[in-house]
Amino acid sequence: MRVLVVEDDAAVSYWIGAKLNGSGHACRFAGDGEGALRLLAEEAFDVVVLDRMLPTLDGMEVLKRLHGTRHPPVLVLSALDETSDRVAGLRAGADDYLGKPFDFAELLVRLEHLARRHGRAAAPGDVLTVSDLVMDVPERRVTRRGVAIDLTDKEFKLLHILMSNPGQTVTRNMLLEKAWGYGFNPQTNLVEVHVFKLRGKIDKDFDPPLLRTIRAIGYALG
Repeated sequence: MRVLVVEDDAAVSYWIGAKLNGSGHACRFAGDGEGALRLLAEEAFDVVVLDRMLPTLDGMEVLKRLHGTRHPPVLVLSALDETSDRVAGLRAGADDYLGKPFDFAELLVRLEHLARRHGRAAAPGDVLTVSDLVMDVPERRVTRRGVAIDLTDKEFKLLHILMSNPGQTVTRNMLLEKAWGYGFNPQTNLVEVHVFKLRGKIDKDFDPPLLRTIRAIGYALG
């Protein structure tokens, strides 16, 4: 799943994101209602985790503004957990409501249920993440910190191989075999040329650099 977490408490936001990433899902974050609406207008998500008490626009106002628009399902996550609070949230347009404190396992099950109910949730491997680099494989979309990165077909294939093996050394011959197929001269500099261009796109203007050269062997990402 690709999840938008809207939460102004940085510690809570980081914890949810770490747990979701550890479960194989990709996250984007917004700390206020205006930021959430902006991301929802710019990017595609499977589901939204929305806190009620937010700066600029609170969660209820966000739901109000989403009403009548095409948007992913929204789970409200709030310390306001009286029956009247839950009813108000659901009436405002939330698809589900979970009170704080909460158990992550329950949150994850609810999010997966919402994603399945409202459309196909991303299958394992559909969305790959390495640090803040995200690849949506079916959509052939790559972003870093939310910034779209335009890749050629070969650059996309090379990055897919590297992101499928995060932190591991991928040999030059493996990249040749998987991206170009058999029959290429192992002395060719095709890999070096394309990796050089790829590095310029995914690491330029970003910190820290993710793509590392493993001398005389190959490359590693992350």
